[in-house]
Amino acid sequence: MDPRSSAQDVHRCDLCETAIVHSYCDFCHVNLCKPCILDHILDEYDKHKIVPFQERRSTLVYSKCRTHPQKNCDLLCKNCDSLFVCSICTASEQHSGHIFVDVTEVYRTKKNNIEKDTEELENHISPKYEEIAMVLENQLANLDGGYEKLTTTMSKQGEQWHREIDLVINKMKTELSEIKVKHKDILQKHLDEIKHIQSLIKQTLLALYEIEKSTAVAPTIEYNSKIREFSKLPPKLQVKLPTFIQKPIDREKLYSLFGQITPLSTDTEENVLSQNQPNTSVREFLDEPELVATIQTGYKQLLGVTCLDEDGVWTHGLTDEIKCFNINGSLLQTIRTKSGQMPNDIVVNSDGDLLYSDWKTRTVNKVKNGQIEELIRLQGWVSGNLCVTSTGDILVTMYSDDRTHSKVVCYSGSTEKQTIQFDGKGKPLYSRNNYRKYITENRNHDICVADRNAGAVVVVNQDGKLRWRYTGHPSVTKNQTFKPKGIATDSQSRILTADSDNHCIHILDQNGQFLRYIDNCDLENPYGLCVDNNDYLFVSEYYKGNIKKIKYLR
Repeated sequence: MDPRSSAQDVHRCDLCETAIVHSYCDFCHVNLCKPCILDHILDEYDKHKIVPFQERRSTLVYSKCRTHPQKNCDLLCKNCDSLFVCSICTASEQHSGHIFVDVTEVYRTKKNNIEKDTEELENHISPKYEEIAMVLENQLANLDGGYEKLTTTMSKQGEQWHREIDLVINKMKTELSEIKVKHKDILQKHLDEIKHIQSLIKQTLLALYEIEKSTAVAPTIEYNSKIREFSKLPPKLQVKLPTFIQKPIDREKLYSLFGQITPLSTDTEENVLSQNQPNTSVREFLDEPELVATIQTGYKQLLGVTCLDEDGVWTHGLTDEIKCFNINGSLLQTIRTKSGQMPNDIVVNSDGDLLYSDWKTRTVNKVKNGQIEELIRLQGWVSGNLCVTSTGDILVTMYSDDRTHSKVVCYSGSTEKQTIQFDGKGKPLYSRNNYRKYITENRNHDICVADRNAGAVVVVNQDGKLRWRYTGHPSVTKNQTFKPKGIATDSQSRILTADSDNHCIHILDQNGQFLRYIDNCDLENPYGLCVDNNDYLFVSEYYKGNIKKIKYLR
C-alpha cells in the first residue's frame, strides 16, 4: 500500500518519499519535509505558498487580472456583474465610482452555501429519488404477478363456458396484454426520467465535491445552486391495474357479457419534498384495528387527549383539572388552570411542555416544571383549540366576542405570523359559532380543521389556501349526520377524525379521499384524538371517560 495515502502510516514528503511531512505548498499541493522545502522553492520562489502541514489548503488561489497579469483579482465589482478586478483596476476610469466587494467574503459565503447544498442533496433530495425509483422498480417487478392474477381469473371464468367462447377469451387476453405493454411503458418511462435526474444529481454532487476540495476561487464564485431545480420533485405516478368484471353467460352477446376490462388508469399527484423530515416507509392498515389498552380517567365528560410520549398522555374534561396518565392507567400528575375553568384544549410542544388554552382569560398558557406561564393573550377573540407545528409554531383556532367570526392564527412564540380566515373568493373557511374546531398539521404542512358545526373537515395548505373539504362518507351503518370532533394525523399523512354520533373514526388520505372506518374496539362517542410517534391512536370516549389506545397499522 502506498504509504503516502495509507491511513495506517504518517504522511511522508512527496519529494524524498521517506521523511515525515513538515510543511505543505498551497500553490503546488505538495507535501514537504524540512530539507526539501528549499529544493522545492528554488525555481520560482515568489510563486510558492509554504504553510504548516496542518494548515494545508488554507491559502486561496486568486485569478490573475486580465488587464494587469502581475496582480491577483482580490475584489469583485458589483456594478459590472461581479467582475473580478485587481486593486489597480479599482482606480481606472472604467470602474470610476463603482462598488467593490472583497472576494474572500463572497468566497466564504459561497463555500458555506456549497456545503449546505451538498448536505441537502446527500441527505434529503437524493434519498427521496432513491425511494421513488425503488417504488417504481417494485411496481415493475410485481407487474407480471398482478396481470397473471387477472389472467387466471379470466381463465376460471372461461372454463365454465362452452368451447365457442375461446375466441372471445383470446381476444380479451390480447387486449389485456396490450394494456400491460402500455402500463409497463408508462412505468419504465417514469423510471427512466427519475434515473436521469438521479444521474444529474450524482453529477452535481461530483462537481460539488471537486469544488469543495478545490481552493480555486472562480469555480466557487461561479457556482449556481441547483437545489431549487432538484427540490421540485416529479409528480407521483399511480398507474392502476385494470380490473376484470365478470358477467353471466349469454351466447348472443358473448363478448360484452363475458366480462369487461377497465381502461388503464394513470393518476399523478403533487409530490412535495418535506425538508428535515425522516423518510417513512408505507404502512398498511391492519385487517381489523386492535385495542391495545384502556385508561380510566375518572372524568364524567372527557374531551381532549394529547400524547406526551410513547407511555403517557395528558387529558382534560369539563373541569379545571388537566391529568397526565401512563399507559397502565396510573395518574402521574394533575394541573389546575389558573382561571378555575375548564381548558378549551391541550397540546404538548416539542420540548415536552404542556400548553393549554383558557377561554375565560382568552389566553394560551405553558406549563413548565409545574409553573403556568402565559404565552398569548387575545383581544376581542376567545382562544379555542391548539396545534404545535413541525417548526414549533402554535396554531390557535378562535372565535370573535360576538360569535360571528372564526379563524386560525399562527404564532411564533407570542408573535402573530399568519391569519387564516377566508377562501380565495372571500368567503369564510370556517363556521362562525363558538363550537370547538379541532386542529392539526399534516406531514405535508397542510392545516386540517375538524369543524363540527359545518359538518366538515376543512384543509388548507401552509399558505392558507383551501385544498379540500370532507363532509362524510355514505354508509348504511352510519345513520347520523357527520359532525367531526377530534382530529389527528399519522406518519403516512393520513387524517383521522372522530365521528362521535356514529361511534367511529374516519380515516382519509392527504387529498381528502375516504379510506376506511375504525368502528370496532367497542368505541362509544369518540371525541378527542392523538397519534403517537409509533402510529398508535389514542381516543377519548366522552361519556365513558376512557382513553383507548388502538393499533390500526401493520
